[in-house]
Amino acid sequence: MRTQSTAMDHQTDLFLASLVGIVGAAHVLTQDDEVARYVSDWRRQYPGTAIAVVRPANTGEVSRVVAICAANGVPVVPQGGNTGLVGGSTPDASRTEVVLSLGRMAAVRSVDPLDNTLTLEAGCTVLAAQEAAAVHGRLFPLSLASEGSATIGGVLSTNAGGEQVLRYGNTRDLALGLEVVLADGRVLDALSALRKDNTGYDLKHLFIGGEGTLGVITAATFKLFTLPRQVVTVWVAVPDPQAAVALLARLTDAVGERVTAFELMGREALTQVLAHASPGMRDPLADNYPWAVLFDVSETSNLLDPTPAVEQVLAAALDDGMVSDAAIAASGQQAHNFWALREHIPEAQRLAGPSIKHDISVPISSIPAFIAEANDVLDTLVPGIRVVCFGHVGDGNLHYNQSKPESMPASDFLAREEAVHDAVHAIAARMRGSISAEHGIGRLKQSAFLQYKQPVALELMARIKRALDPDNTFNPGRVLPRDLLS
Repeated sequence: MRTQSTAMDHQTDLFLASLVGIVGAAHVLTQDDEVARYVSDWRRQYPGTAIAVVRPANTGEVSRVVAICAANGVPVVPQGGNTGLVGGSTPDASRTEVVLSLGRMAAVRSVDPLDNTLTLEAGCTVLAAQEAAAVHGRLFPLSLASEGSATIGGVLSTNAGGEQVLRYGNTRDLALGLEVVLADGRVLDALSALRKDNTGYDLKHLFIGGEGTLGVITAATFKLFTLPRQVVTVWVAVPDPQAAVALLARLTDAVGERVTAFELMGREALTQVLAHASPGMRDPLADNYPWAVLFDVSETSNLLDPTPAVEQVLAAALDDGMVSDAAIAASGQQAHNFWALREHIPEAQRLAGPSIKHDISVPISSIPAFIAEANDVLDTLVPGIRVVCFGHVGDGNLHYNQSKPESMPASDFLAREEAVHDAVHAIAARMRGSISAEHGIGRLKQSAFLQYKQPVALELMARIKRALDPDNTFNPGRVLPRDLLS
C-alpha cells in the first residue's frame, strides 16, 4: 500500500509531466541550480522555493499552463525580469507554487510609425522596446534604471513610472491595449491600438498595476512619440528641496511641457554612487553641495532651441540664490554620464550594505516638508541613520531610503526596519500621499497597504479578485492577503 507521501510524489510527477507536454522538458526547471535566479528577488529579501519554473514560448502555451495549474489547484507566480523591490514576483517558501517566467516571450510583434504604436510581448525588455521604436524614428518614453532587464509585463503589472513621467506619463498612460491570460486559461484579446474606444469598462486598467494577481499579461500595445531632436541636460546644485521645487515651477513656467525629467538627489545618494562608481564617474560640480537636481528639457522641432530659455532660468536662479552652481551637458556623452550617476543610486546603495526602501509620493508642494519631518523623526529613531533620498520631483515620487549608521551592526539596523517603515508611511499618509508610487505592494508593503487604504476600496478590490480569480490561483498572498478573500 502506497504511503500518502508516495501518492503525492506521484501526483506531482504527473503534474510536471503535463507541463513538459506543453512547453518541453528544457523549459520546466526543477533543479536547485536551474531555478535559483527565479526564486529570489535581486535584493535577496524574499527567497523562496517552487514546484517548478515554467518558461512558455507563446500565449497559447501560457493559456494551457495556467489551465493545468488551475485544474490541479497549483498557484501561479507570474514573473518578468524579476527586478521588483516588494516581493511580488517570487514564490514563497512552501514549495507549492509554480513560477511562470515570460522571459522567452520577447518578440516585438509590430511597430506602426503612422499610428504611433508598438506591440510587444511581455518578456521584451524596456530597453529592447526603446530600441525597436528608435529604428522607426519614434520614442518609447518609459525609462528606468533597470530597463535592460525589466520587462514589459513587469512594468505593466506594477504600473512603473520612471524618469520621464513628467512629460509622457507612467506605464498606465502609455498603454493602449493588452492581451491577458485569465485564471481559467482563457485569453482576453484587448490589443487595441485605438486612442478612443468608449464601449463599456476599460478592462486593461484592472490588470495594469494588478501585480499579477488578476491575470497574466502576455502582450501589450503602447503609444509612441516623436523623437526629441534637441535635449538640454543640466546638473544643478541647490541648497535644499524647497529650492528644487521652486526651480521646477520656474522652469515649467519658462518652457512648459518640454520639461521631460526632473530628479532630486541628496548628498548621501551621490556619495554612495561615487564610492562605488565605475571608472570615469565623477561629480559634475566641484563643491560639496547638499542637494542636486538633474533635469532634461527636450524639443521635437529642429526649428526651436530651448537652450536660451534654460540658460535664462538658470541665470535668474543663480542670482536669487535658488541655485549655487550648474553644469549644462556639452555633448550626448556628457548627458549620458550625468544620468548614469542618477541611475546607479539603487545599485550603489545595495553595495553600501543593508538598506530600508520606501517608494512614497506626496503633493509636489509637500516634498520639502516631508523630507524635513521624516529626516528629524528617523534621526531620533535611529541616530546616525543615513538617508538616501532621490526621486522624481516632477510627479511627487520620492525614493526615500535609508542605509545603516556606519557603526551600527546590520542586525540592529534591520531590527528597526518595521519602525522606520511605520514612521515614514505615517508622515506620507498625513500629507495625503501614498505609501507606494511605482513599486507596488507585493509582500513588503501589505500591512501598510491594509492600514492606509480605505476599507471600501479594499472591499472593492477583494470583490474584483474573487470575480476574476475565484480560486486565488494568481500570486496568492501578494497585495491582498488570503484572509481578506475568504
